[in-house]
Amino acid sequence: MGSSIGAKPSSDFKPLDKILKSMPKAGKGELIPLLQAIQNAYGYLPKDILAEMSRRTGIEPSTIYGVATFYEQFYLEPHGRHTVKCCRGTACHVKGSSRIIRTLQQNLGVEPGGTTEDMEFTFETVACLGACALAPVMVVDGTYYGKMTYRKVDTVLNSYRQASKENA
Repeated sequence: MGSSIGAKPSSDFKPLDKILKSMPKAGKGELIPLLQAIQNAYGYLPKDILAEMSRRTGIEPSTIYGVATFYEQFYLEPHGRHTVKCCRGTACHVKGSSRIIRTLQQNLGVEPGGTTEDMEFTFETVACLGACALAPVMVVDGTYYGKMTYRKVDTVLNSYRQASKENA
């Protein structure tokens, strides 16, 4: 999702103001694009921003949270700049994904579902990535790394760390 990911203080309503001005008739029919724009601006969906959006648009909080929790693309907690997903499906498991998962946990210092303290990585495991022929599979920001081994984990993550330093 976003080019401007980074957890801005959620009490900053300026991005929300801009989003709502760009969508003057924001209502239930535009809820998904509205949530996408908010997440792109804030890096996740802050509760106080969603409450203010509800107040300004008249969309019920239960509707907002129903959509935000139904779709995997939305995050209600701060999310890292990079998302690392490791498949734990049958094909990947048989070919060693559990060792890759352990290596990712050690390298990142977080459990699945966690975000590193520096907000650089969020680590998730998923039931299936749909690339069984490439098992075991790891995905970083939508880029698939097939035939992964635990030995390749450091190389892949370090390339993202290096790119972040160069873009800083």
